[in-house]
Amino acid sequence: MNNPSIRTLLPLQDVRILSLSLNLPGPAALTRCQQMGASCVKLEPPAPAGSAPGTSGDPMGWYQRSAYDVLHQGVRVVVADLKTAQGQDTLHQELAQADVLLTSFRPSALKKLGLEWLPLHQRYPSLSQVAIVGAPGALAEEPGHDLTYLAENDLINGLELPATLYADMAGSLMASEAVLKSQLLKRQQGSGCYLEVALSAAAGYLALPRSWGLTQAGAAVGGGHAGYRVYPCLDGRVAVAALEPHFAKALCAAAGIHYASVLTMVAPSTHEQIGAYLLGMSRNALEAIASEKDIPLYTLAS
Repeated sequence: MNNPSIRTLLPLQDVRILSLSLNLPGPAALTRCQQMGASCVKLEPPAPAGSAPGTSGDPMGWYQRSAYDVLHQGVRVVVADLKTAQGQDTLHQELAQADVLLTSFRPSALKKLGLEWLPLHQRYPSLSQVAIVGAPGALAEEPGHDLTYLAENDLINGLELPATLYADMAGSLMASEAVLKSQLLKRQQGSGCYLEVALSAAAGYLALPRSWGLTQAGAAVGGGHAGYRVYPCLDGRVAVAALEPHFAKALCAAAGIHYASVLTMVAPSTHEQIGAYLLGMSRNALEAIASEKDIPLYTLAS
C-alpha cells in the first residue's frame, strides 16, 4: 500500500496534550502521541534544591538524562511548582487550552493538587483526562513499580531483573491508546471523559500468554518445541523460531533430521540432534543457512 496520505496520517493532529507525568510511562506515552501529531506540553516541578543548572525536576532527567532527552523531543517543557499559587496559575492557563490531561499521580495526590475529575470536568467540560496509576480502583493508592507489577503477574524468573521495563512500556502504549479513545468519545459525546490506565493491568495483559499456558515450561513456545528455543552455537548463541511446519521442516532438513509430523519437533531426540547440529556451527554459517533456507533465527555473541 503506497498511498502517501496514509503514510503521513496523523490521527492526533490539532490535539493538545498537557502532561504532568514523570519518570517513564507518561513521557513514553506523550512521545507516542507527539509522533501521531499531537501538540505536547509538560509541566515539571522545579529541580531539587542545590541541583546543578539545567537539572530537570523529573527524576529521569538526573538518573538517565539520555533517555529523558529522547522522550522529550518535540515536547514543550514548562517548570511549575503546582503546590504554589503561581504554579496553579500556570497549570490552569495550560488546562484552558488542552484537549487531554495526562497524569501519573495517586488519586490522593491529584486531590491535593485540585485535580479531582468531577470538579475538573465541570470547569473544563471538553477536557479529557488519561490517568496512569499503579493498580486499578482503590488499589491505586498502593505503592508499586514495574518490577512489582511483573512479579505480581508471574513474569520474574529467579533473581534476575527483567531485560526491560515491560509494564511501564506496555502501560505507555495503553495510555496513548486511551488518548486516541478519548478523542473518539469526545466526537461521539461532545464532551471530555476520564480514562484510567493501570500499570499492573498492563503487566497482566503481557502475562496472558503465560496464564494460557503458551509459555509455560514444556509448552510449544516454552521450550517444548525443538524449533523454538535458544541454543548454544560454536561462537555464541542462536535464537531459533522455526515454529510453523514449513520452517520446522527446513530446520530439520538443514540438521539432517527426518521430519515426519509436528510430533517430530517435541521428541527429545530432535532437541538433542538440533542442539548438536547448532553447537557445531558458527554464527556466520548459521546466518548464511538461515538466509538460504528461509529459517527464522537470530544469532547472539554470547
